[in-house]
Amino acid sequence: MDDLDDMDHRIVSALRARGTDPRVAGAARALSWAGEHGALWLAAGLTAAAVDAPRRTAWLRGTALTAGAHVVSMGVKRVVRRPRPAHVVPLVRTAGRHSFPSCHATSAAAAAVVFGTLGVRAAWPLAAAVCASRLVVGVHYPSDVAAGAALGALTARLGAGWMRGGTRD
Repeated sequence: MDDLDDMDHRIVSALRARGTDPRVAGAARALSWAGEHGALWLAAGLTAAAVDAPRRTAWLRGTALTAGAHVVSMGVKRVVRRPRPAHVVPLVRTAGRHSFPSCHATSAAAAAVVFGTLGVRAAWPLAAAVCASRLVVGVHYPSDVAAGAALGALTARLGAGWMRGGTRD
């Protein structure tokens, strides 16, 4: 095992150990559940589109970017096929066996970029919490989460001009 793998294992073990606290476990499970398939972010984006008429198109495009980032992440996961951590007992079930990249982190980071572009700064700490939850519940390595977050942020940044083209100022 090389140094990066060893560090990945040690970090996920330490954070998964935090899940022995029932309050931490409950919060991590809830965040993991809410972030499943990007549901939290898609619901938030569609709700914002419904109530923010002047920026409706931007919200819809940003939501589409978030969904697109999630789909790209799923594709990468199918190619890489890295197994989930086997040395810890997970606190949640997962939709698949593969770990890299974290699709939760991908959609969270994409949404944080999108929502941040539209002025919603609270998305960043919530996205960070969703990312951390994947480590606490023991279903991802830190490198999975970092790669997912980078992929999501990059996808959203690449589409930012198209998304902003949907605003009426």
